[in-house]
Amino acid sequence: MYDMRYVRGHIQVYDFYGNFLFSADTEQEAREELRDYEEFAA
Repeated sequence: MYDMRYVRGHIQVYDFYGNFLFSADTEQEAREELRDYEEFAA
């Protein structure tokens, strides 16, 4: 599970424990990067 937060004009993505993972310009970009992140972590 991941948490996406809108902060100062961009999206920040955090893991289940509240650790910052990455930021993106849009929610769509964050979702795409999250897919890549999950594939890399698997």
